[in-house]
Amino acid sequence: MKQRYRFITGKDDDQFCKRVSQALNDGYHLYGSPSLTFNGTEVICGQAVVWPTGDKNSDTKTA
Repeated sequence: MKQRYRFITGKDDDQFCKRVSQALNDGYHLYGSPSLTFNGTEVICGQAVVWPTGDKNSDTKTA
């Protein structure tokens, strides 16, 4: 069973984009806006994704 919620993090690079893209290809949906921070050396990204539940009463939103 897939996790209903994942928060993907990583350096702002091609690998991060590939990880988010793979999650979308697997059936996850974006949840909210991406977040960015700077650790003094590089930009770190985060993106939440959710697995669709099929429940019309779910509070899950897609962006």
